[in-house]
Amino acid sequence: MTPVDAEEAAALAAIHAEAFDHPWDADALSDLLTSSGVFALADANRRGFVLIRTVVDEAEVLTIAVKRDARRHGLARHLMDQAARTAADRGAVSLFLEVAVDNDAAIALYADLSFQSAGRRTGYYARPGAAAVDALVLKKPLLPTA
Repeated sequence: MTPVDAEEAAALAAIHAEAFDHPWDADALSDLLTSSGVFALADANRRGFVLIRTVVDEAEVLTIAVKRDARRHGLARHLMDQAARTAADRGAVSLFLEVAVDNDAAIALYADLSFQSAGRRTGYYARPGAAAVDALVLKKPLLPTA
Protein backbone atom coordinates (compact mmCIF):
# COMPACT_ATOMS: atom_id res chain seq x y z
CA MET A 1 0.00 0.00 0.00
CA THR A 2 1.18 3.48 -0.78
CA PRO A 3 0.13 6.87 0.55
CA VAL A 4 -2.12 8.94 -1.69
CA ASP A 5 -2.27 12.73 -1.79
CA ALA A 6 -4.69 15.31 -3.19
CA GLU A 7 -3.01 15.10 -6.62
CA GLU A 8 -4.79 11.76 -7.08
CA ALA A 9 -8.25 12.93 -6.02
CA ALA A 10 -9.75 12.44 -9.50
CA ALA A 11 -8.55 8.82 -9.65
CA LEU A 12 -9.95 8.16 -6.17
CA ALA A 13 -13.26 9.75 -7.16
CA ALA A 14 -13.54 7.33 -10.09
CA ILE A 15 -13.03 4.36 -7.74
CA HIS A 16 -15.52 5.82 -5.26
CA ALA A 17 -18.12 6.23 -8.02
CA GLU A 18 -18.00 2.48 -8.69
CA ALA A 19 -18.58 1.68 -5.04
CA PHE A 20 -21.28 4.05 -3.78
CA ASP A 21 -24.74 5.33 -4.73
CA HIS A 22 -23.70 8.83 -3.62
CA PRO A 23 -19.99 9.02 -4.47
CA TRP A 24 -17.67 11.76 -3.37
CA ASP A 25 -16.28 13.90 -6.17
CA ALA A 26 -12.64 14.86 -6.70
CA ASP A 27 -13.07 18.23 -4.97
CA ALA A 28 -14.51 16.64 -1.82
CA LEU A 29 -11.74 14.04 -1.73
CA SER A 30 -9.08 16.67 -2.35
CA ASP A 31 -10.45 18.77 0.52
CA LEU A 32 -10.33 15.78 2.84
CA LEU A 33 -6.84 14.79 1.75
CA THR A 34 -5.54 18.24 2.65
CA SER A 35 -7.26 18.22 6.06
CA SER A 36 -5.28 17.80 9.24
CA GLY A 37 -5.06 14.20 10.47
CA VAL A 38 -6.38 12.67 7.23
CA PHE A 39 -4.46 10.11 5.22
CA ALA A 40 -5.25 7.75 2.36
CA LEU A 41 -3.66 4.52 1.23
CA ALA A 42 -4.10 2.77 -2.12
CA ASP A 43 -2.72 -0.31 -3.79
CA ALA A 44 0.00 0.17 -6.40
CA ASN A 45 -2.46 -0.34 -9.28
CA ARG A 46 -4.98 2.15 -7.83
CA ARG A 47 -7.81 -0.38 -7.78
CA GLY A 48 -8.85 0.54 -4.25
CA PHE A 49 -8.22 2.99 -1.45
CA VAL A 50 -9.02 3.74 2.17
CA LEU A 51 -9.35 7.21 3.68
CA ILE A 52 -8.76 7.65 7.43
CA ARG A 53 -8.98 10.57 9.85
CA THR A 54 -7.04 10.50 13.11
CA VAL A 55 -7.87 12.80 16.01
CA VAL A 56 -5.89 12.50 19.23
CA ASP A 57 -6.02 8.75 19.99
CA GLU A 58 -8.94 7.74 17.74
CA ALA A 59 -9.09 7.00 14.04
CA GLU A 60 -12.11 6.78 11.77
CA VAL A 61 -12.47 5.12 8.39
CA LEU A 62 -14.07 7.87 6.33
CA THR A 63 -14.44 5.62 3.31
CA ILE A 64 -13.04 2.54 1.66
CA ALA A 65 -13.68 1.75 -1.98
CA VAL A 66 -12.57 -1.00 -4.35
CA LYS A 67 -13.23 -1.19 -8.09
CA ARG A 68 -15.83 -3.81 -9.02
CA ASP A 69 -13.38 -6.02 -10.91
CA ALA A 70 -10.98 -6.07 -7.95
CA ARG A 71 -13.48 -7.18 -5.32
CA ARG A 72 -13.37 -10.54 -3.55
CA HIS A 73 -9.58 -10.79 -3.88
CA GLY A 74 -8.55 -9.57 -0.43
CA LEU A 75 -7.76 -5.97 -1.40
CA ALA A 76 -10.19 -4.39 1.08
CA ARG A 77 -8.79 -6.57 3.87
CA HIS A 78 -5.24 -5.56 2.97
CA LEU A 79 -6.21 -1.87 2.82
CA MET A 80 -7.89 -2.08 6.23
CA ASP A 81 -4.94 -3.93 7.81
CA GLN A 82 -2.48 -1.33 6.55
CA ALA A 83 -4.75 1.56 7.54
CA ALA A 84 -5.03 0.16 11.08
CA ARG A 85 -1.24 -0.12 11.34
CA THR A 86 -0.74 3.40 10.01
CA ALA A 87 -3.38 4.82 12.38
CA ALA A 88 -1.69 3.05 15.31
CA ASP A 89 1.66 4.48 14.20
CA ARG A 90 0.02 7.92 14.38
CA GLY A 91 -1.06 7.31 17.97
CA ALA A 92 -4.59 5.96 17.55
CA VAL A 93 -5.68 3.30 20.04
CA SER A 94 -9.03 2.59 18.40
CA LEU A 95 -10.46 2.59 14.88
CA PHE A 96 -14.12 3.35 14.15
CA LEU A 97 -16.25 3.04 11.05
CA GLU A 98 -19.87 3.04 9.92
CA VAL A 99 -21.33 0.39 7.63
CA ALA A 100 -24.83 0.04 6.19
CA VAL A 101 -26.82 -2.70 7.91
CA ASP A 102 -27.59 -4.21 4.49
CA ASN A 103 -23.93 -4.45 3.42
CA ASP A 104 -23.43 -8.09 4.37
CA ALA A 105 -20.05 -8.50 2.64
CA ALA A 106 -18.53 -5.50 4.43
CA ILE A 107 -20.02 -6.52 7.78
CA ALA A 108 -18.47 -9.99 7.40
CA LEU A 109 -15.10 -8.47 6.52
CA TYR A 110 -15.16 -6.14 9.52
CA ALA A 111 -16.14 -9.00 11.83
CA ASP A 112 -13.16 -11.00 10.50
CA LEU A 113 -10.98 -7.96 11.23
CA SER A 114 -12.13 -7.96 14.89
CA PHE A 115 -14.44 -4.96 14.76
CA GLN A 116 -17.15 -4.94 17.45
CA SER A 117 -20.49 -3.17 17.63
CA ALA A 118 -20.32 0.29 19.20
CA GLY A 119 -23.72 1.68 18.23
CA ARG A 120 -26.21 2.34 15.47
CA ARG A 121 -27.20 5.42 13.47
CA THR A 122 -30.83 5.39 12.36
CA GLY A 123 -31.51 6.26 8.71
CA TYR A 124 -27.86 7.14 8.11
CA TYR A 125 -27.47 5.95 4.51
CA ALA A 126 -29.76 7.29 1.78
CA ARG A 127 -30.81 4.82 -0.90
CA PRO A 128 -32.04 5.95 -4.33
CA GLY A 129 -35.74 5.19 -4.59
CA ALA A 130 -35.86 3.48 -1.22
CA ALA A 131 -35.96 4.26 2.47
CA ALA A 132 -32.69 5.18 4.17
CA VAL A 133 -30.97 2.37 6.03
CA ASP A 134 -29.30 2.34 9.41
CA ALA A 135 -25.56 2.29 9.93
CA LEU A 136 -23.77 0.06 12.36
CA VAL A 137 -20.99 1.85 14.22
CA LEU A 138 -18.09 -0.54 14.68
CA LYS A 139 -14.91 -0.22 16.73
CA LYS A 140 -11.61 -2.04 16.77
CA PRO A 141 -8.85 -1.61 19.38
CA LEU A 142 -5.46 -0.89 17.87
CA LEU A 143 -2.19 -2.18 19.23
CA PRO A 144 0.93 -0.03 19.18
CA THR A 145 3.26 -1.08 16.38
CA ALA A 146 6.47 0.32 17.86
